[in-house]
Amino acid sequence: MQNNKTPGSLHQAPVENRKLAQQLDNRHIQLIAIGGAIGTGLFMGSGKTINLSGSSIIFTYIIIGFFLFFVMRALGELLLSSSRFNSFADFASEYLGPWAGFFIGWTYWLSWVVACIGDVVVIGGYAQFWFPHLPLWIPAFGSLGLMLVMNMLSVRIFGEMEFWFALVKVVAIVALLLAGFFMVMSGYTSPDGVKASFSHLTESGTMFPHGISGFIAGFQIALFSFVGIELIGVAAAETKNPETNLPKAINAIPVRILLFYVLSLACIISVSSWQHIASDKSPFVGLFSLAGLPAAAAIVNFVVLTSALSSANSGVFSTSRMLFGLANENAAPRALGKLSALNIPLRGLLLSGFCMFSGAALLFLIPSVMGVFTLLSTLSAILLIFIWSIILFSWLAYRKQHPDLHHKSHYRLPGGSAMVWSCLVFFLLMLVALSLQADTRTGLIIAPLWFIWLAIAWRGRQSITSALPIQNRANK
Repeated sequence: MQNNKTPGSLHQAPVENRKLAQQLDNRHIQLIAIGGAIGTGLFMGSGKTINLSGSSIIFTYIIIGFFLFFVMRALGELLLSSSRFNSFADFASEYLGPWAGFFIGWTYWLSWVVACIGDVVVIGGYAQFWFPHLPLWIPAFGSLGLMLVMNMLSVRIFGEMEFWFALVKVVAIVALLLAGFFMVMSGYTSPDGVKASFSHLTESGTMFPHGISGFIAGFQIALFSFVGIELIGVAAAETKNPETNLPKAINAIPVRILLFYVLSLACIISVSSWQHIASDKSPFVGLFSLAGLPAAAAIVNFVVLTSALSSANSGVFSTSRMLFGLANENAAPRALGKLSALNIPLRGLLLSGFCMFSGAALLFLIPSVMGVFTLLSTLSAILLIFIWSIILFSWLAYRKQHPDLHHKSHYRLPGGSAMVWSCLVFFLLMLVALSLQADTRTGLIIAPLWFIWLAIAWRGRQSITSALPIQNRANK
């Protein structure tokens, strides 16, 4: 990655010479990676996934995590192959052509705008847990405004916020594991007469209670939990010593999936047995309640609110950086490629914030907030499947065009091309799975409209560029 001047000299640099400041330490990038690996889907949707898949949901998260780990390894090798690459839009343009950078950059921007809108509206719902009569728009707009202001000041503030948000999630999951393990070892029996036991994971009728269809349905929801796992690829340009910190963060993903998803879900099922877990409630709240903690609901509500804040914070950060990268690649208005005196892509931040505020305002006109959130989450996941696939296709092109760089790489993708094609087949199967349920099928129908619009915008941009004189075209 490119080395920048000291923060003090950057403040004095002319606008055209300013660069993104590398202010994120190892602890920031590690917790950003953890935050990306623990999505709101774990807290919000795990009850429904367990209800659909039984204990086989554990295999669901292992399978998804397995393939996404290799996507992240491909991302890591590409980013570290050249100091010119600040995000996946950069290497997509390099290896697949300018159209790929245009498509992946704008698609990633939209995916986070959509996800952030859903997050801040749900934050309003969480706040009403403590303040039932509080208008929904106050906490929703207030949290979004706070994220925007904090991201305007310094990338280090973003890193600090994400560090503490992720830490809250980690503490909550560790507390759940300790409570659940204690309940199993002490032979706890619930009011329903269910004795806590690890045998609930393997007993008859537990593994695939609704057959293969229930197992596949679990993938649809579990996939949402991993939205944001690629965020460390966006933050890489502002990370100190990325050659060390980026691989360290990516290599720890399997351990985090095992700890945060597999063990926590296994603990919940062992205590309650899958058929006693409500599909419309958080199983985290249920387990803490069974453990005899009177403030369980309030504690977990705070954790889920923090998780949504973390996701919204990530969305505000990543959208502004993606617009900055697009502008520098001439795929967005050049004005968005200028940094503030604090080395923040302020104009991109304000544009993204305006779109998020507008979307959140429109959601207040729709009565079913959670129904809209499901639609937005589905749409965001579909867009990210496209992004993850472009990353993999970029790796294939990089491997073909620069075998020397691949051979010299100290962070090569394990499994090579065979693993890349396996991941692409898996993503295709995920799209098929999303078409099987009505609530996710709607998002699958809407998503192609975005790509049609992008194709029209790209064609229009090419037409305008080709019509310019050669000198002006070079400046574009």
